[in-house]
Amino acid sequence: MSGMKFSRRHMMIASGAALATPSLVLAQEAPVVKTHRHNIMSFSPQRWQDHFDELGKGAIVSDIKSRALHFWSGDGKTYNIYPTSVPRTDELTKRGYTEIVRKRVGPDWTPTASMMERDPTLKYMPPGPGNPLGTHAMYLSWPAYLIHGTHDTRKIGRQSSDGCIGLYNHKIEELFAMVEIGTQVRLF
Repeated sequence: MSGMKFSRRHMMIASGAALATPSLVLAQEAPVVKTHRHNIMSFSPQRWQDHFDELGKGAIVSDIKSRALHFWSGDGKTYNIYPTSVPRTDELTKRGYTEIVRKRVGPDWTPTASMMERDPTLKYMPPGPGNPLGTHAMYLSWPAYLIHGTHDTRKIGRQSSDGCIGLYNHKIEELFAMVEIGTQVRLF
């Protein structure tokens, strides 16, 4: 063997290379097929055409099941997906078509009658860090239903709201800047 010494290290390297070779050959031969049914967050891809006849001023689709909000701008150039919090129960979940009727930076919060029944200690909260609506709110044509931020980031990705759709504060701020009054909304 002309003076070559085989060490344990050389044997390990050679064995590893031998084991990896068939996988590398197969990987080069296999065609690349991209199917995006769900991403890591389980967001189901959406198309605005499956929900609305036209884009109009823009479109928002809130997918309660995958806990994602989809936004398309009116010109169709922007499509963004945001993780959300969703209602805790089906009884609190309103589904259907509505639209954005008002927007507010620094919203105040007043608990609804049904919230007060469940927790009589709840009371009005001015804008600020303890406010459950976060930094920005977009009001839907349905009374007491909003798309808003939250200071409690643990709620995002969970069934944690009393009916509203919640986003991280920095994400609602981004969305708020793009959404026009009259943007169509579907919750399903």
